[in-house]
Amino acid sequence: MTQEKIQRINQLAKKSRTEQGLTPEEKQEQAALRKEYIESMKQSLKSQLDASVVVRPDGTSYKLTQKS
Repeated sequence: MTQEKIQRINQLAKKSRTEQGLTPEEKQEQAALRKEYIESMKQSLKSQLDASVVVRPDGTSYKLTQKS
């Protein structure tokens, strides 16, 4: 997600709290941007967890695996 898209999400959020509110097109844009942002954050977290290694007290280590 680019910085411009994050700024646009913030602009739309600020505008939604004003008396003017958002137009239907802006509401759709906001929903699409939020969905993209959430997916981006999920992917980032998954990448971090995939690279994580757990070290046990006895010194052995293992990578985290996804449960089925």
